[in-house]
Order: sequence, then structure tokens, then C-alpha cells
Amino acid sequence: MEWNGVSLETIQQVLAQIEMLLQEGEAIEEAHGAHIQKVHPAFKSSGKNLLHYLAFRKHDNRTLQSQLARLGLSSLGRAEGHVETTLLAVKNQLNLLLGHLTHKTPSLSTPNPFTASLQPNISALLGEPAPGREGRIMITFSTDLADDYKSVKALMKSGMNCARINCAHDDSTVWQKMVDNIKLAEKELGQSCKILFDLMGPKLRTGPMKEGPKVVAIHPKINEVGEILSVAKVWLGPKGVPAPEPVDASLRVSKKWAKNAQIGDTISFRDTRKRKRIFTVSQKVDGGLLVVSSKSAYVTVGTQLHLSGKKEDPFTYTLGELPAMVIPLQLKTGQEVVLHRKRILGEPARYDIDGNQVAPAHISCTLPEVFTRVKVGESIWFDDGEIEGVIEEVDKDFLRVKITSADEVGSKLRPDKGINLPDSDLHLHKLTAKDREDLASIIPFADIINLSFVSHPEMVEELQQVLHENLATHVAIMLKIETKAAFDNLPHLLLTLMRQHPAGIMIARGDLAVELGWQRLAEVQEEILWIAEAAHLPVVWATQVLEKLTKKGRPSRAEITDAAMAQRADCVMLNKGPYILKSIAMLDDIMKRMQEHQYKKTSLLRMLHVSAMNGV
Repeated sequence: MEWNGVSLETIQQVLAQIEMLLQEGEAIEEAHGAHIQKVHPAFKSSGKNLLHYLAFRKHDNRTLQSQLARLGLSSLGRAEGHVETTLLAVKNQLNLLLGHLTHKTPSLSTPNPFTASLQPNISALLGEPAPGREGRIMITFSTDLADDYKSVKALMKSGMNCARINCAHDDSTVWQKMVDNIKLAEKELGQSCKILFDLMGPKLRTGPMKEGPKVVAIHPKINEVGEILSVAKVWLGPKGVPAPEPVDASLRVSKKWAKNAQIGDTISFRDTRKRKRIFTVSQKVDGGLLVVSSKSAYVTVGTQLHLSGKKEDPFTYTLGELPAMVIPLQLKTGQEVVLHRKRILGEPARYDIDGNQVAPAHISCTLPEVFTRVKVGESIWFDDGEIEGVIEEVDKDFLRVKITSADEVGSKLRPDKGINLPDSDLHLHKLTAKDREDLASIIPFADIINLSFVSHPEMVEELQQVLHENLATHVAIMLKIETKAAFDNLPHLLLTLMRQHPAGIMIARGDLAVELGWQRLAEVQEEILWIAEAAHLPVVWATQVLEKLTKKGRPSRAEITDAAMAQRADCVMLNKGPYILKSIAMLDDIMKRMQEHQYKKTSLLRMLHVSAMNGV
């Protein structure tokens, strides 16, 4: 006796496997009852569902899926949201089928109703989406937005639903200005925008470098044979007034001097090489001048700008303070770099007149704890995995690292670049002193606090306690999953996170790729999406989404596919750049298109226009 080529005995075995999965779900729920008791009431059934999903995924269910598909039943490939209910429904269908084949009255279970779902949790955490779009868009704020209300308003008008303020940069004064701009834009546009503060966390970064000369380099874009592709654009503006469009350099001038210029006027000067150079005024905007140049120039403190060639006041302006150039470390495979515990200013390697190295390149590290917690032979990565090395010597005051992978001509390492130690157990389970100091400033304005480099539930508990002490349990917590330890501890982290509502996670793919390896990133980001869906927790898809479009104005083909994949998360994060408005428009379009075809893992079978076969 068989059904669709599947024997009665096989059907009975399939039923036994389904019953086993249900029993294991009940067992894990009972074993972790203490965790569920601590979960917020809004997450009670979500926490249970997460445990059932973990029990379900402890097994290789691929053969079971194939057998269920042959029987015309759910193959369990989309069970994340309601695991027990799905298994019970399949069990009932198997019992009905067996009853039909054996002519016996089947024993049916009553599935639990869908008592929890993801959608209310998304709205509670991230607010309502833009009209016509289901997913949300988050934008990382850069420093200039503190003094650029027009751009903040434009971001919101274009479709930004959430603003991310990174506490690793700037200070509470700048953050307050950003918040003020967001609140004003909300009022003027009649829109809401969630504000997320990203704690710096125990992030390892390279320390400062010795300052180079205070010079600004200006270059037009040229092709391989030196022909000019586009002139250099330079913004000459008063303090606090941003350039009206992407430029190659910005120089501060007085409003009083700039108002003497007219469109088409020339500004002459001698650069650091004593070469005569000319800017041509192309626009007058907000008290500043947008100028262009067809030749390279290097300007420094004291460079005199002569309007229309006149060298007397008020037509001459002398440039004041300029940022110092950063001379990066140039690291090649096989070379050594020394990492200091103390804040010693970094320097490139030094060589004698014969080209022999007399001192290796060196730079400091922002977290002194690592010097007692790493071992010889462990790997170390710099700058989001651009440079790879191995630790060859460990001292309480320094690490000696041999570079094992870098660009053939040498990779540049600058200050404030990330350091990853994926093989090392650093025991960084506490909020840093900076995080606690920043929390005091940001709690009154935050809708969401993003916990960076979280690796252990203790860190989540500590943040929850700080919010409780400040009567701010309404502020949501989001966990940035960006380390191997965070991924390994993900179930424990989520059950702890769910003690407070609303809550969510961010897949921070930059550090995650370095920590777990580039090859594993694709499958790991999928697994995080599945587990978060089982916990009914919203997910933010972050890192380098439409990066080329945002920076250069044109996307790559691969990042279009990545943006389409990102739609399966509940929010997509973009970094600020010169073409951010183009990126928001592109992402908005992609998300609206893809939501008609895909929800999480489920393909949505809307009508295909190509099915009409009108092409010939």
C-alpha cells in the first residue's frame, strides 16, 4: 500500500520523525523554562518558538523534507515563524493520510493559534514604513549633518525611516544638533524618524599617527594618458556651511571676502611648489564659492588667494588653519608592524640610505586589554580585513605582527581603522567607560540603542540595567552581530535581549566577514535571518549596501543583487555619501519591486508580465 509512490511504512516513519521533533521542542522548552520566565510578555510565545526552532534545526531534515514534498505536504522550509504549529499541521495531514490508507479514524491534534508574529515587533522598533514600501531604510549620519538641516530634511523626504548616529565619532554637542535637525524635519514634513545611537563598544582600532604637513591636495580626474576627464571642484565656504554638491576639496574662507566674487571670476595663487594656479568661480551659494581647476595644486596655511588677480584688500584672502595630512603605514606581505599598548603616535617604517629597514612601522591600539589576552600564532586583521597578519611576539607593552596578506604594492593602514582578532578570546563582556559616559548623554533622545561588539549575555543585561536605572526601559535595544563570539552565542544573546520590548538585531557584515571568513559570510547571514525570524525579532541588514552608488554615483551590478537580497531583512542601512539621495531612491525602488516577489524565505507568485509571451 502506498501514496504517490511512498510506501505506508515510509509514511509511518515520516510521522514518527515529526512526532520526535515535536517532543524535542517540548523538551527544550521545559529545559529552558527559566529563560522563558524572564522574557518580556510581548516575547513569551516568541521565546518558546525560538527554542522549538533550535530543537528542530539540531537535525539534518533534508531527507524528511524530500519525503514530505513527495506526499504533497509542507516541506517545513518556511517554518521559522511558527514551528510547533507547522509541525502539528503536518502531523495532522499525515494522520489523515494514514487513516485514508488504513481505513482507520485518525487521531488529530489541535494546533496552537498564531499568538505572536513579527510585524507588530517591526513597527514597535522601527516605526511605520514609507507609503508603498514594507521595509525601512536607515541612514548613518556624518558629522556635517549636525550643521546641515537642508540635507537632513532631504534625507527624510526621500524615504529615510531611521537615523543612525555613531557614538564612535563626534561628541554629545554634535549629536544634539543632529537630533534637533531630525526633530525639526519631522515637524515640518509631518513624518516620523526613529533615532538610533550606536555605542562604540569594545572596538579595537588603530591609534593616532604623527601628523604630516598641513596641506590640501587638489587634483582633476585624468585618464591613463593624462587627459582631463573632469575638472577638480573646490568649495570655498564660511565655517559650518557645507558644499552644495560633492567636491574634491573644501577650504574655509570668510563670507566677507567671498561676496566680492562673481560667477566667471578667477582666483589666482601660488601653491606649495611655487606654481601659479587659477580657480574659476562657477557658483555663488550660501555665502561661499564653488570653484573649478583644471590643474593639480597643493595649498597650505598662509596660501594667499587673489580674487581677479588683485593683490590688495579686500580681494586677497590668506588661508588659515588646515587639517594635517595623514601619512599612512605602507605594509607589504612579509614585513613586520609593532602594535603598542601605550598611545604612541604611529610612524611608517624607517630606512637607512642604502634602503635597509632600521625600524619597523608601528602604531598603537585603542584597547590595552588585548595585550594580556592574545597568543603567539593567532591571526590579526586590520581595516575590515584588507591587511592580514599573524602575531609573532606578545609582550605586556607591544605585539609584534608579521603581515601575511596585503596588496602587492603595499596596503595603507591609517588611524582609527578596525582591528580584528578572530582566534582570540578577549573576554570583553562589559560596557566600556566611554559607552557608560555616552549613555548618560543619549538616553533622553534615543529611540534605539545599538550595542556594538556584543559577545556575551552579561553585556546585554548590563545595558538593560542601565536603562532600568534611568527609567528608560521604553528605549529599545538592538544587538550588532559582528563577531564570531556573538554568532556562536546568538540563541543566548537573543533570549536575554527579549527580556525587553521592543528589540532587534543588526547584521554588521563588515566585521562579521573578517571574524568568520569571507567564504562563510553568505551562509552565516542567512542563518542569522532564520534564527531572528524564529524569535520574531526585526533585522537590520548593514554594511556597504549600494556603497559604490553612494560614493561614486553609479552602482556595481553585484551591489544591486545585494540590495535585492537585503529586502528579506526588515530594514536596510546605507552609509552617508555624496550621492546618498540617489542611493535612497534606488533602494526604495528595489525594495518595492522585490516585496512583490519575496517575503523572507517565501517566494510570492504574483503574475509575471513575461508570461503573456508578447515579446515576438
